[in-house]
Amino acid sequence: MNQDPSLSSHTPQSSPTAAPLVTLRLSIMMLLQYAVWGAWLPLAARYLQAARDDGGLGFSGGQIGMILGMAGSIGAVCAPFIAGQFADRYFRTERFLAVLLVIGGCVQWILATRADFSSWLWLSALYSIVYMPTLALSNSLAFAHIADADRDFPRVRVWGTIGWIAASWTFPMIYLQTDLSLGWLPPFFSGTEVSDVTARLVDSLRFAAIVSFVYAGYCLTLPATAPKRDGVESLAFRKAFRLFKRRSFAALVLVSLLIATIHQIYFIQASPFLSSLGVADSRIGPLMTIGQFSEIFVMAILGMMLKRVGFRTVLLAGCLAYVMRYCIWGTTSLPLWLLVASQALHGVCFACFFAASFIYVDRIADADVRHSAQTVYGIMIFGGGPVLGGMLSGWLGDMFTPSGGALNYSAFWYTIAALALVASIMLVALFRDETRDAV
Repeated sequence: MNQDPSLSSHTPQSSPTAAPLVTLRLSIMMLLQYAVWGAWLPLAARYLQAARDDGGLGFSGGQIGMILGMAGSIGAVCAPFIAGQFADRYFRTERFLAVLLVIGGCVQWILATRADFSSWLWLSALYSIVYMPTLALSNSLAFAHIADADRDFPRVRVWGTIGWIAASWTFPMIYLQTDLSLGWLPPFFSGTEVSDVTARLVDSLRFAAIVSFVYAGYCLTLPATAPKRDGVESLAFRKAFRLFKRRSFAALVLVSLLIATIHQIYFIQASPFLSSLGVADSRIGPLMTIGQFSEIFVMAILGMMLKRVGFRTVLLAGCLAYVMRYCIWGTTSLPLWLLVASQALHGVCFACFFAASFIYVDRIADADVRHSAQTVYGIMIFGGGPVLGGMLSGWLGDMFTPSGGALNYSAFWYTIAALALVASIMLVALFRDETRDAV
């Protein structure tokens, strides 16, 4: 799927038993958690980029990069401190989660009424500050009520990806199209677009807000999860930063910054790119979920891959998947079906690089600072990556857009593919697997 800073925040608690009903309740929680995100993110860039005459806001590439890059990174940086250093000490998790979701839903509803860049920038930053911690809190709540984290958490977490897909399908089907009939591409239904479809994309924010309010209410029915007042070691961060003395960690962070940068560009430019190929606005969100379907499959076999070929090879596979995906997108003369289907590489990109990276950090960190190490890595990647991605996307967009013309996506994506190749070379040259035990 997309980047997930929630992987880096909390110390899990394990219950001796986890009843099937509890697992079901936690699965519904995850479905709603990522439905909130999937409802609006795939469509945001298209709405922001579209001309005002077409119903969009007509923002420049640089402005879109700041909104989806810099603003989002603020929440990623703040999340560990809000969720770990504050919320986890003083409030029951399910209640604080509900409060953040209500605030986030209100911010999104207000944002849907704004059309100026300044409002979008500041409200987006505020939204990221209240939403990003919910990713960590939902993980923390799940870990507190499952019996076996290795066995049960993937079964719960996969419903988050399903929730993303469901939200990405539901909004276009019920609000952007009429006269639905069976089709061969996700969501396997197609219809006639409404006349003001581009202008209606902003309502994805209102849809996400409604889901957020429903989720907030549902949170109050979740198992009570008491605060862990002594659960955060104040000096753990200092020890975690010492990991930079280890070559493999420093090399992984360096490569990850570059990969996180080009990963963010996917979310900034994918929907405008698909629109430029002639994909209808009502189809963009559902078609982008091809990557989430792939992610489910690759995550399911990731453990086996790590055992058989090791971290270095799996990480390299993730890097090379970025190269392949952006090379395909750069070759805009390819058939539309191939350009769309290539999004299946998204699952390889995310699982083989980011998921494997977090597992690697867990393996090399000392037991007493593992979660702080994950947080340090997450801040570097999910804080720095979106900022650099937003800046780079805007700069390249301006570079490859002739005066009065349209963005040359072929040159744009080939450049991103070249950066992915550089990251692959850096990984091979600098990274050495320091783990000793088989995964």
